[in-house]
Amino acid sequence: MAKRIIYYSDPLQDDFADNHIHTKAVDRHFPFLHRSRLWALWSFLVYYGVAIPVVFLISKIYLGLKFENHRQLRKVRASGYFLYGNHTRGLDAFLPAMAAFPKRSYIVAGPDAVSIPGLRNLVQLLGCIPVPSDWSGFPAFLEALERRFLQGACIGIFPEAHIWPFYTGVRPFVGTSFRYPVKLHAPVVAMAVTYRKRRGLFCWVKRPGMTVTFSAPMYPDPSQRPKAAQEDLRRRTYEFLCQVTSRPDNVEYIRYEPKEAE
Repeated sequence: MAKRIIYYSDPLQDDFADNHIHTKAVDRHFPFLHRSRLWALWSFLVYYGVAIPVVFLISKIYLGLKFENHRQLRKVRASGYFLYGNHTRGLDAFLPAMAAFPKRSYIVAGPDAVSIPGLRNLVQLLGCIPVPSDWSGFPAFLEALERRFLQGACIGIFPEAHIWPFYTGVRPFVGTSFRYPVKLHAPVVAMAVTYRKRRGLFCWVKRPGMTVTFSAPMYPDPSQRPKAAQEDLRRRTYEFLCQVTSRPDNVEYIRYEPKEAE
């Protein structure tokens, strides 16, 4: 079913999102947390009153979203948790909101997400927590993650960092982002995105539908040192994502091939 071929050079750094955004600095001056009640009210209204209904329609109709093993999230619904997935669409940002509903969700994103002119406040109202581009921003960033986790929220992370549209594999990723659940002793759930041929009412749609499969909750090993526990969580998450995406029914819409050395 593959329609086109994309050639890549570096599976860790190549990004095919084509967003052409001029990235702004995210440092110690960035407002990672808004503490006013008015902001909290606006965030609640925009998230539940506008975003969730729109996201539901986009997810079901445009993405053809289906969940498998969704019941695993019931095991962590009484607490906050981290949700890790492979990054195959710009609209992946919707997945934590759909998966965690009615629990509030937040998403860790690159500085690009808050660099679009005029939209920074909106994306923050919807739950974006940008990764700092400068070390001075990390204390406030980590405080924001901890606060949202302690509030019982779902925090979505895409450790591959870069978007490869419709990619049917899992790119290698480092374990840096797993230090957050290790530090907070938080559960981790992996979500593997795969693609399937559309059937039924939307069988005429050429783009494949999206299926998201969830793992059982994984916890940091308290007997290990933080670095080792971090790597252990990364390994278990990566293995689950690879196991699910390697299924033969994962439809290839775009093929990715390495560039030949010049």
